[in-house]
Amino acid sequence: KLAPVWGGIGAAVGLSMAFGAVLQFGSSQLTFEAQEALGGTLSVISVGLVTWMVFWMRRTARHLKAELHGKLDAAIAMGTFALVGTAFLAVGREGLETALFIWSAVQATDDGWNPLVGAALGLLTSVVLGWLFYRGALRINLAKFFTWTGAMLVVVAAGVLAYGVHDLQEAGWIPGLHSQAFDISATVPKDSWYGTLLKGVFNFQPDPTVLQLGVWAAYLVPTLAIFLGLFGSRPAAPPARRPDTAGSATPAAPAEGSGATGSTG
Repeated sequence: KLAPVWGGIGAAVGLSMAFGAVLQFGSSQLTFEAQEALGGTLSVISVGLVTWMVFWMRRTARHLKAELHGKLDAAIAMGTFALVGTAFLAVGREGLETALFIWSAVQATDDGWNPLVGAALGLLTSVVLGWLFYRGALRINLAKFFTWTGAMLVVVAAGVLAYGVHDLQEAGWIPGLHSQAFDISATVPKDSWYGTLLKGVFNFQPDPTVLQLGVWAAYLVPTLAIFLGLFGSRPAAPPARRPDTAGSATPAAPAEGSGATGSTG
């Protein structure tokens, strides 16, 4: 049944690339103010989608493989078209989010083809990892993997959100464009290698507006804290040991959801 699965995947990838092309070439026909308004709006939307995605992946990472297997089993029972549709939806949902987020990040960095090269390397790495998983040559704790990569994405998303606010300020939708929080352009020049690195990874801007800085902090601090569980309940204490009928100590049954996270291959 691999042929219809690959068919659905190919259609999803094609749709995602077409969506990215429409964003890129469609926006180039707009006026400057319209481009900034579109870029800022889509940046905010992409941050919302990515934030939802990282929390969803962190919550479902342990059961993701079983969930996908269950959907594919049901699709196989329904027929070929259902199998194509299942693969298409599974990949297309993430593909459209990825296309939107990459487009927003590229607009924010404004560094030519370099961000696209980085995106291509990231996608190639994903392909290699997927092949290694399929061949059984690599096993990984998905819960920890999505925790670390999700935290990194939250940091990147904070920068994209701040730049989206700046776009909306340039479009005239939000005030405060000329109210700068600070300006360290002399210390961190935008065209220096470290300025470019900070811009590309964190969307760092040496001369942000007050609103940009406030939105960046208001998003990053609570979102990262909640994602890492700093505001959540503390881990439950180890189960108490209770005596059995013979008087020997036996551990109580572990609470649901406890135990080591399994690896997937």
